[in-house]
Amino acid sequence: MTLPGRYYTSAETFREEQERIFMRHWLCAGREAQILEPGDFFVREIDTESVIVVRGEDGAVRAFHNVCRHRGTRLCEAAEGRFANTIRCPYHAWTYALDGRLLAATTMNAVAGFDRADYPLAAVAVQVWEGFVFLSPSEEPEPFERSHAALLGRFSRYGMPGLTTLRRIDYDVRANWKLIFENYSECYHCPSVHPSLVKLSPANNGANDLTSGAFLGGYMAVRPNYGSMTLSGKACGVPVGSLPAEDLHRVYYYSIFPNMLLSLHPDYVMFHTLWPQSTERTIIECEWLFHPDSSALPGFDPDDAVAFWDRTNREDWHICERSQRGIASRAYRPGPYSPREGISAAFDREYLRALE
Repeated sequence: MTLPGRYYTSAETFREEQERIFMRHWLCAGREAQILEPGDFFVREIDTESVIVVRGEDGAVRAFHNVCRHRGTRLCEAAEGRFANTIRCPYHAWTYALDGRLLAATTMNAVAGFDRADYPLAAVAVQVWEGFVFLSPSEEPEPFERSHAALLGRFSRYGMPGLTTLRRIDYDVRANWKLIFENYSECYHCPSVHPSLVKLSPANNGANDLTSGAFLGGYMAVRPNYGSMTLSGKACGVPVGSLPAEDLHRVYYYSIFPNMLLSLHPDYVMFHTLWPQSTERTIIECEWLFHPDSSALPGFDPDDAVAFWDRTNREDWHICERSQRGIASRAYRPGPYSPREGISAAFDREYLRALE
C-alpha cells in the first residue's frame, strides 16, 4: 500500500526526516570536477546547515561547516569560487588554512591559555565515489565503504570520474521529495505521462537487479531501431565508457537513498540530486555528463539528450505536483501498489526503516 498522507503533508514528519535521514545519511553534494584546483570550493546547503567543500593544497577534498569558530559567523556567502590560500572570516578576520587549521586570530594571543590548535573548522565527513562528492553531516557516519558496499565498482565501466558536465538545469518542484523517488522508480505511469519515452523504450521491457535496501533499480531496454534516449532517437555522443554490447541498448536507472537519482545511458549519464525544502517543495538539480571526446564529433549536440529529458522531467514534476495536491485532500487514503511498482514500494520500506 502507498504511504498515509501525513508522510507527505506533516510538518512534524518533515522535521523528523531532516534530523533522522538527511542529517545522518551520506548525501550526493555534487561533482569532484567542481573543485579541480587547490582553493576551489562550493557551498552546499543541507536544511539548516551550510557546508564548504574545498580542494586543499595537498589535492585532498575536504568539507567543513560554514561556521567561524569565534562567534559562529558564516564564512562564505558565495555558492562557489576559489579561496586565495586561506579561508578568512569577514567579521573579525579569523583565518583558516584550506585543511581547516586556524592560522590567525587577531589579538587572541592576549587571552590566557588560548591555543589556535584548539579551534580548527568543524569537519564534515566527505567521500568521493565515481567522481561524485558525498557528504554526511552526522558526527559519526557509517563508513562509506560499508554503507555503499553494494555500489563500489558496480558502475566502473561507465567511466564516470572522467565525464564532463555539459548542461545543468535546476527545478523548483511543488511536491514532496518522496513522490519524486516513487515516481522515478516505476514506469507504470510511462504510457500515459511519457508518450515520447515509450516510443524509444517500452514501459515493460527491462529488469531490476537491486530490489531492496538503500539502492534500487535496474535497466530498461532501448528499442532496436533507436540508439539512445534523445529527441532524435540517435546516440548523441561517443560511448561514455567500456560498455559491453548489451549496455549499448539499455538505460540503467538507480535511486541512491536519500537524495540521488542516477540514469546511465550508453552515450551520457544524467543524475538528479534532491534537496527538500518543505513538505510540498523540493529543489532538484539535474546534470548531463558526456565523454570529453564527444565534443569533437561532427554535429555534436548535447541538447538532443538534454531537451528530451527536460521535457520528460517536467512531465514527471507536473504529475508529482498533482499527486501532492491530491494527497493533501481529506479524501485521500493509501491505495494498493501494482506489481509494476515494486521498486516504489521498496523505497517506502527503506524510508520507513530509516525514519523509524
